[in-house]
Amino acid sequence: MTENSPTPVVFIVDDDEHVRNALCRLLRSSGYTVQAYGCASAFMQDADLKGAPACLLLDLGLPDLSGIELQRQLDGIVPIVFISAQGGMHTAVQAMKAGAMDFLAKPVDASVLLEATARALAHARRLFARSEQRAEVQRRVDKLTPREREVMALVVTGRMNKLVARELGAAEKTIKIHRGRVMEKMEAASLADLVRMLVSSGLDATELRP
Repeated sequence: MTENSPTPVVFIVDDDEHVRNALCRLLRSSGYTVQAYGCASAFMQDADLKGAPACLLLDLGLPDLSGIELQRQLDGIVPIVFISAQGGMHTAVQAMKAGAMDFLAKPVDASVLLEATARALAHARRLFARSEQRAEVQRRVDKLTPREREVMALVVTGRMNKLVARELGAAEKTIKIHRGRVMEKMEAASLADLVRMLVSSGLDATELRP
């Protein structure tokens, strides 16, 4: 994380106040920023899951939604570590198949919990960095005209200007101008740089055509 990066957050959702307080004390004493909730609805209404890297320590049995149901609603937005006295192997397998980072049985050893939290936040940092990169690339793409998007979608497949011109029914000289503007607006030093930028951000240039 850079100096100006937002502070990572550990969210806790557990309906047992004593457990919540104990988890908060442990994590804060280890230097983590923590936000705790007693139910899924309060978490969904209040938690900012996009402003910073974050992970969720989630109880299985909650008064409104179950932990599994909340996991389904979040759909991979945030890495989840289940902490529960309920549920057997079947539930744990179900949670892990749905993308949970860990499934820990209560009472949880402090060192095991901290290790699981560290792994979840490391994954969260990667997800956040990718999301930020995607947003920046999308910002550059939004500067392109519809024709420039068409040219970019064809150029990144390796087509030469002559072939792009033929496919779009334009003069090769015109395509060359559009290509130059694409490189400038996308802030790409080379075609390879442009391709890497799109691939690393998860954007498919062919899907960006107007």
